[in-house]
Amino acid sequence: MSKRVVSLEILQSLSDAITELADKIGPSVVRIRSGRGFGTGVVWREDGYVLTCSHVVGRASAVEIGFGKGENVQAKVTGHDPYSDMALLKVEQNGLKAIELGDSEQIKVGQLVFAFANPFGRRPSTTSGIVTTANAALGWGRGFMENMIITDAPLNPGYSGGPLVDASGKMIGLNVAYANSRGIAIPINASKMIIDSLIREGRIRRAHLGIMTDTLSFSQDIAKQAKIEQEEGLMILEVEPDSPAKKAGLVVGDIVVGFNKARIRSHQDLHRLLTKDIIGKPVEIEILRAEKLVKLTISSTEDEPS
Repeated sequence: MSKRVVSLEILQSLSDAITELADKIGPSVVRIRSGRGFGTGVVWREDGYVLTCSHVVGRASAVEIGFGKGENVQAKVTGHDPYSDMALLKVEQNGLKAIELGDSEQIKVGQLVFAFANPFGRRPSTTSGIVTTANAALGWGRGFMENMIITDAPLNPGYSGGPLVDASGKMIGLNVAYANSRGIAIPINASKMIIDSLIREGRIRRAHLGIMTDTLSFSQDIAKQAKIEQEEGLMILEVEPDSPAKKAGLVVGDIVVGFNKARIRSHQDLHRLLTKDIIGKPVEIEILRAEKLVKLTISSTEDEPS
């Protein structure tokens, strides 16, 4: 058998495999139509829960979902978290096929992935690529997410809210953005925890301090003088009036280096500590002020995202 024939057989086999994958994923991918336009959603559970992006639904309390057979039904927005850019919808519809979930902790750089979407409410479309980064820490809006999946699979308009799947058809991420020729997806393991909270409470409860900060590096001499083993922190650029930070005595120019007995070197360090468990509870915050370490007590309020 010639090399050309073998090559054609390999290509045909690959083509058939991708087609089968699209047929498998298709029933779980739906169109989302809101006041902001069109996007994609993925059937999370057979009892009517559909996952999409927060920026797809905006402030809407209900959206229209389009299925592959041309059916359009109304869905209620039951959970909303702009920080992670995730929203949960509930639709009264029989015969839904939930997508099969994978394990995002097993993702490897170079792994083949497929991004699915259905912005037109007919057969879903797909693009493919490889994982270029498996654990990126990214921030957008007011929140941060760790272990984000970065791929070179193009995300066309309307792909937000669609699933990122592996070669076996298991969902490993939720596509949220496309920037610098790279697709960005929330890992499915992180999505599970957020969705559980959205089902129970309709939102994610977070603590609020009332400060705007930026990362800052300082000299080793300052670190030695303050008797701390770090040379990075968060400089306070703004303190909201009547906020927990204002009441605690924080001022512009202070450098946050510790919070609730944990070292703070980045926005991610602080963000992961602002959980519902500390809302209303006094905790210690450590700052550098005039090159001296100062310890204050702060009691956070519950954040109310816009």
